[in-house]
Amino acid sequence: MIKPSPIFEVYQDGRALYTKNSTPGKTFFNEITVQQNSTEFREWDPRRSKLAAAIASGCKNIFVRNNSVVLYLGAAHGYTVSYLSDIVSKGFIFALDSAPRVVRDLYFVAQARNNIAPILADAAHPEQYVRGLSQVDIVYQDIAQRQQAEIFLKNMDMFLAPGGYGMIAVKARSIDVTQKPSVIFQDVRKMIDKKYPVVDFKVLEPFQKDHCFIICKKR
Repeated sequence: MIKPSPIFEVYQDGRALYTKNSTPGKTFFNEITVQQNSTEFREWDPRRSKLAAAIASGCKNIFVRNNSVVLYLGAAHGYTVSYLSDIVSKGFIFALDSAPRVVRDLYFVAQARNNIAPILADAAHPEQYVRGLSQVDIVYQDIAQRQQAEIFLKNMDMFLAPGGYGMIAVKARSIDVTQKPSVIFQDVRKMIDKKYPVVDFKVLEPFQKDHCFIICKKR
């Protein structure tokens, strides 16, 4: 029996997370689907998605609503993007990645959904795509780069609307392989909190090794 969770438009049965499929009968990543009262839901695997891992790790509110506008940095092939697309059924996602190969795959996901815009660009240079974006309610980042925190803050400064939220999946080994992940997590948290108050913090073990998830808010 699938029961509503505290997360908006996300459902769980005690073992797995699901979103309501906005393209019933069509999936993109060989995900499991289930039917509940004639409605189709897609299983959302926390071992493939940092956002799903954050929810599975106890994050009670991801502050995403059905009309949210999201800037997604590091969209890759579009796995997590597709689930956010289910959640923001009346909103929109600017899905950005710098790798042409994965943006091509993302394009095919976006073809089936009218609330995703794939963007081929480098998140480290938001000035190069600023004209193509509006202000957003959510900045989400999943980028494996040494300067990932600085890139996140730069995009927050440029695109996040007042009262909006930022979410970043911190990859410790991409920042410094010689330092303990716990130390890196706290350093990044302090860096972000100086400018945007941190409202939630989760270590993503055992779903994602050497990762944490930080949510912050723009006043």
